[in-house]
Amino acid sequence: MRYLSIILTLLCIVIFTVQIAVPAVTGSFDLEKADVLARPWILVTSIFLHGSVEHLLYNMFALALFGILLEKIIGSKKFLFVFFFTGIVASIGSAFFYNASLGASGAIFGLLGCLAVLRPRMTIWVMGAPMPMFVAVIVWLLIDLAGIFYPTNVANVAHIAGLLSGIVIGILWRKTFWEYPEKRQKPKVVSEEEIDHWENEWMH
Repeated sequence: MRYLSIILTLLCIVIFTVQIAVPAVTGSFDLEKADVLARPWILVTSIFLHGSVEHLLYNMFALALFGILLEKIIGSKKFLFVFFFTGIVASIGSAFFYNASLGASGAIFGLLGCLAVLRPRMTIWVMGAPMPMFVAVIVWLLIDLAGIFYPTNVANVAHIAGLLSGIVIGILWRKTFWEYPEKRQKPKVVSEEEIDHWENEWMH
C-alpha cells in the first residue's frame, strides 16, 4: 500500500473536525503528564490531536510533503514504523517536560530526521531559503534548542526527541536505503584501429 502519509494526513483532519464538534475529545485523548501511567495509550492518541487550525495546517503540510518523500524511499510499512516510533518517543520526551501536549510534530520531526540521513543533499526551502536537507535539520534543531531556554508555547523537547530518534533509524537503515552517487565512468580510450575503421566506413 502506498501513500499512507496522505491517509494519516486525512485522518488527522477528520479527527480535528471531531475535536471541534465534540470538545471533550481533546481532553480525553491529549497527552496529560499526570495520566501517562494510568492511560499509556495517550502517548499515541495525542499525536493525532491538534490545538488550532494553524497548528493543524502547518503539521499536515509537512506530513504530506515529507511523508510522501520518505515513504517512496523506504516503503509504506517502514514509513508507518518511523511515524509511530518517533511519535511515541517524542510523546515520552514531552511527558517529562510539559504538563500537557498534543500534535503530530514530534512524529513529523522523526520523518525529517530519517530523511536527512537517507537524502542529506536533497534541497528544500526553509524560511524562504533553499538548503540541503541535512542543513535544514541542523537549523530546526538549533531553533528548538533555543526554544527550550526561551519558551514559545511549542513542545520543543518533543521535536528534538522525534528528530533524534528519526536520525538514529536513518543511520540504522542507511546501507539499505542510501542513495549512492553513480560512479563516474572512465573515459573510453579509442584505439587507432577503431579510428581507422570509422574513417573507412564514414569518410569514404
